[in-house]
Amino acid sequence: MANRIARAGGALVLVSALALSACSSGASTDGGTDAAGACAPSDGPVTLNFTTWLPGMEDAVAIWNEKNPDIQVEVQTGPNGNGGTYKNFFNQIEAGNAPDLGQIEYDALPNFRVQDGVVNIADCAGVMDAQDQFIDWTWSQVTFGEEDAVYAVPQDTGPEALFYRADLFEQAGIAIPTTWDEYAEAAKAIRAEGGYITNFSQSDINAFAGLVWQADGQWFENDGEAWNVTLDSPESTKVAEYWQGLLDDDLVATLPPWTDEWNNGYNSGEVWSWVSAVWGANTITSGAPDTAGNWAVAPMPQWEAGGSAAGNWGGSSTAVLNGSEHPYEAAQFALWLNTDPEALSSMNKTANIYPATKTGGDLPAFSEGLDFYGGQNIYDVFAEAGSQVNPDFTWGPTMTQTYTDVADGFSAAISGSGTLMDALKSGQQKTIDAMKAAAIAVNE
Repeated sequence: MANRIARAGGALVLVSALALSACSSGASTDGGTDAAGACAPSDGPVTLNFTTWLPGMEDAVAIWNEKNPDIQVEVQTGPNGNGGTYKNFFNQIEAGNAPDLGQIEYDALPNFRVQDGVVNIADCAGVMDAQDQFIDWTWSQVTFGEEDAVYAVPQDTGPEALFYRADLFEQAGIAIPTTWDEYAEAAKAIRAEGGYITNFSQSDINAFAGLVWQADGQWFENDGEAWNVTLDSPESTKVAEYWQGLLDDDLVATLPPWTDEWNNGYNSGEVWSWVSAVWGANTITSGAPDTAGNWAVAPMPQWEAGGSAAGNWGGSSTAVLNGSEHPYEAAQFALWLNTDPEALSSMNKTANIYPATKTGGDLPAFSEGLDFYGGQNIYDVFAEAGSQVNPDFTWGPTMTQTYTDVADGFSAAISGSGTLMDALKSGQQKTIDAMKAAAIAVNE
């Protein structure tokens, strides 16, 4: 474990070095570390704009607004990050009209750092002192190993587990799979019942990355001088070939994710399970209301019987976006939002987030059974999964572009043109090209 952490730290430092290199080669240096020294309270009351896609964020913000009449926050909601919000952020930053605060997932944060889209808030009061409150690997995700640098406040983590229709599995006499081999056999049995064991997403490449993560794979590494891009690593290849086999045999659905069609697949009983992150609990609750009480959660299937590895999908931070005129106030709100027990409990209630703070899981909100899940305390499963996530998975500095390129290939594969491996190989070359275009050193 120590070696893993040390290697991860090295990778993060390199992200920083390469990011700075890219900035010095022509990108704007506004915001970033230069802005940190200017982090002082504003004169008079301020109103902050905050863009997020978490449902119910208005409830948590209302708590803040009531307690802080001189720092009011207005919430703007949008699609999830890769669904459009990140593109909007980049456009708004370039146009000089970005919101003060934005929700950014850990995997996308390097993109914003490279393009000077986020403000270094390390000098804002209380930020550096908050480090010990957060799970170590999440703090590394927002600092990139730089000294005196904090580019966002960690919000939540996304340890993965298996959501499944307990009633359907029981009625069909199919055992809950504990290995991926068992999962494939269960998929055949469920298909014989007329259903699908799950849905394979053509666009959620970060979900696929979570599966590679669980398999101890890597997509990005460095040798101290430049990046190695390894979307076709042996572990990644194993995962791709496994799911390609399920697709070829028509054992998984291919519904467009996050659509009414997708919701109906789960609400109607057509789709029986979903390997997803803890926040997926809210997705199922809202998208499949007719199935209340019939779901349960188990650990992810393992590649080896008796294994205990978990993947991670998502996990977000709250960042102060470049151009904000009130970084001090924005940083204070971001700290409160992601450390205050009342705020964390509110976000768990409305969006099932699992906090990035070390003690967040001890809140009463996470010790109760949920009626939708048959009374099961699903957070016990996710808390265990969180301890089984390899902290060494390194994100590249052009992840949003990588996701887009691989998603194009996955979509083609699902349509019968090419394979998942073809998509990964194509995505690898396009990622290398994108990094070189951004003056980021990469090995070929």
